Amino acid sequence: MKQYTLKAIDDLISRYIKKGGEVLTISEGVLGYGKMLLTGKGLKTIVITEKYVSDWSSTHTIIKYNKTPKKYMKILETI
Repeated sequence: MKQYTLKAIDDLISRYIKKGGEVLTISEGVLGYGKMLLTGKGLKTIVITEKYVSDWSSTHTIIKYNKTPKKYMKILETI
């Protein structure tokens, strides 16, 4: 799975918000963004997950969905 830097994730979130998307933090990160869910009408659902590299660094993975998976829909319904 491809890994992304903090800068790349920050840019992705900024672009997503400009398109009218919403960002939800599912769990806080230690060195990075943790686990986040990006959703929006007419936009793909994106799940960002922080991955441990060492005590001083982490990286992130991105998964894009055309339709929000059920487990993330349950999280959105509880807010």
